Amino acid sequence: MGKIRVATLGDESEKEQKRRADARRQTKKSKKAKVEGVGMKGGERVAVVEGGDINPEFKRLVAEVEAGSASADATAGEAKKKKERKAKVRSKRYKEVAGMVDKTKLYPLTDAVALVKKTSVTKFDGTVELHINLNPMSLGDAKGDYRGSASLPHGTGKEVKVAIADDALLTKIEAGTIDFDVLVSHPSMMAKLAKYARVLGPKGLMPNPKNGTVSPDPEKRAKELAHGQVNFKAEPGIPIIHMGIGKVSFEDTKLIENIQAILTAIGTHKISRVTIASTMGPGVKLQL
Repeated sequence: MGKIRVATLGDESEKEQKRRADARRQTKKSKKAKVEGVGMKGGERVAVVEGGDINPEFKRLVAEVEAGSASADATAGEAKKKKERKAKVRSKRYKEVAGMVDKTKLYPLTDAVALVKKTSVTKFDGTVELHINLNPMSLGDAKGDYRGSASLPHGTGKEVKVAIADDALLTKIEAGTIDFDVLVSHPSMMAKLAKYARVLGPKGLMPNPKNGTVSPDPEKRAKELAHGQVNFKAEPGIPIIHMGIGKVSFEDTKLIENIQAILTAIGTHKISRVTIASTMGPGVKLQL
């Protein structure tokens, strides 16, 4: 059976429905088009409609119908996205430890570190994370690309394997063997490394002067990186730095000294807010 259309006789809406029906028929005819000029600039195409032009009045109605359909589709898409978003459910343990943190309070460094360790909820040795909001006004021209480095006196707790680029290493990379976390290169090797940029780049291993992995003394630089020197940078277009500065199992004094090293390297005048947290734990605001 075909579609049943309901119309109210003797009403102005009946005429409007007939006009819209005619517009739909014209639309179907217009879509039976012969496409010419494929490959024009910007992917433009010219459609030649068989059977002549559409009545101007029908064009207006067609535009209204299509605009209504697009709006309805967009609204439906947004509603579907909102429906798919589920509220984040926190565990009972998390709620218990989160209640120990006063969100309105700024904690002194020693108290903040002790509280972060106390509120760690993971069964494994979690990472202590530092989240730093920078003051955009103090960054000058580096607003969109602020970066730097610092030496952590006690490392991050993660063993970092640093490699130095040479011909033997390039042979291993070509064979598909990548067994290092950081790659340091002498400037003269960069031309050879360019061949492997597609392999190293996505992994974040391509040497770069900005992060200090291209150096005229790669041996010295490799030792610095292996012994706790870390690089940090702000998020693209956002003056926020996220980084790990140690493990929950570290002694309080070691975590405190690592945090102080980062804050000193950045400069407290460039910082507007600092929050520290353990992996999956609640954040604790730090008093600068």
